[in-house]
Amino acid sequence: MHLKDLGAEVTLAHHGNVALELAAKKPFDLIILDLMLPGIDGLEICRRLRARTNYTPILMLTARSADVDRIVGLELGADDYLTKPFNIRELIARVKALLRRVDALSAKPEEEAPASRLQYGDLLIEVEKRKVTLRGEEVELTAKEFDLLLQFARNPGRVYTRAQLLDSVWGYGHDGYEHTVNSHINRLRSKIEEDQSDPKWILTVWGVGYKFTEAMAAE
Repeated sequence: MHLKDLGAEVTLAHHGNVALELAAKKPFDLIILDLMLPGIDGLEICRRLRARTNYTPILMLTARSADVDRIVGLELGADDYLTKPFNIRELIARVKALLRRVDALSAKPEEEAPASRLQYGDLLIEVEKRKVTLRGEEVELTAKEFDLLLQFARNPGRVYTRAQLLDSVWGYGHDGYEHTVNSHINRLRSKIEEDQSDPKWILTVWGVGYKFTEAMAAE
């Protein structure tokens, strides 16, 4: 009702299987996903949606308050997270924030559009395909691991704090979950670095955060 008051067209699904089918049949600007659904639960729906090439923002809702549920939801690719009960104005604010982010990305002039292909030595990132290849072999990344690598690769040499990475990659409202960045960095390094103790791509800036190497210019 409140979303319709904003002028949104709303489609409801009360069963996980139905929700997944609807998401496959038509494009949505935003998916508000309850964790506790009959059939396929919200976490599994989120995981399956993020395995697809088309990207739709996901706001996850749950009656659970444990940190582990929030962290799992974010690591599977949810863009934001609300724990019930919540103030309806907060829900609306977060919906608007997510939609603004999508509008800002789509409103960029064509000439300012970022490169769809980044190559650093033997590391190739094909943005539109969401595909990463290292020494000719495809690297299997989760949605957030890919987003994190892309954020670094588009800004070589820039030093990011964990809080900045949370804001840039995970989006609105994740203060206090910097350890999520650490776990993603570790998993990403395990997949693209030959020696995690001496990384080549994602470098630690002690006392500050992380940066992507400047040693090799993008081709």
